[in-house]
Amino acid sequence: MSDAKKTAVIFGLANKRSIAWAIAKKLHEAGWRLAITYQNGRLELEAKDLIAEMPGASGFMCDVTKDDEIARLFEDLKTRYGVLHGLVHSVGFAPPDELKNPFLNTTREGFRIAHDISVYSLIAVARGAAPLMTAGGAIVTLTYYGSEKVVPNYNVMGVAKAALEACVRYLAADLGPKNIRVNAISAGPARTLSSSAIRDFHSMAHEVEQRAPLRRAMRNEEVGGMAAALLSDLGSGVTGQTVYVDVGYSIVGM
Repeated sequence: MSDAKKTAVIFGLANKRSIAWAIAKKLHEAGWRLAITYQNGRLELEAKDLIAEMPGASGFMCDVTKDDEIARLFEDLKTRYGVLHGLVHSVGFAPPDELKNPFLNTTREGFRIAHDISVYSLIAVARGAAPLMTAGGAIVTLTYYGSEKVVPNYNVMGVAKAALEACVRYLAADLGPKNIRVNAISAGPARTLSSSAIRDFHSMAHEVEQRAPLRRAMRNEEVGGMAAALLSDLGSGVTGQTVYVDVGYSIVGM
């Protein structure tokens, strides 16, 4: 099936700097029909302005911490589209204090929130999407190198991303018999709304630019391109993987 006949739902649009927006643009260029979600009324106005730039795309409000909103969204998608072929999960959050204080001082509530929003939400939306992927499909989520190496100030988000990558593997095993693939993209540091909460983020980004093999920052559209490939038939043999789009930083030792 050509991408022009496929439909994807995208979670995590916040503003034009969002990786979710970069992915949406690449999918739109490839001819996908898009359902783009935003979390709440505060983000609605900017999200709708962006979505209006994509003829044929539709916006939906959905807070991924609320099961009733997820259920309602997928009922709406079933009514409007019938079949889904792709899902993008670009969602991650930890309370700001958890990224400022030493990891040893991670609170029980902060740990719960980070894992509920950043990890469990993938399971919840995959469960909602799977019955609509009657012709098979693909799911892509976003992770970061802090899942496997200690990155200063990333703290509980590093632990959450490690859990997210494990979920990718388990979901890939569960959904593979339905011809649904699940993968993660490990993106380099991106200047997004989420990254603004990380203390001294600019130093992290500068380090990548100085030491990565390509000697530059990652561009969001590069993540968008990889996501589009993994969601399309070009990625038909890839599932349960973490694919790095980080200008090579993850291969560098000293």
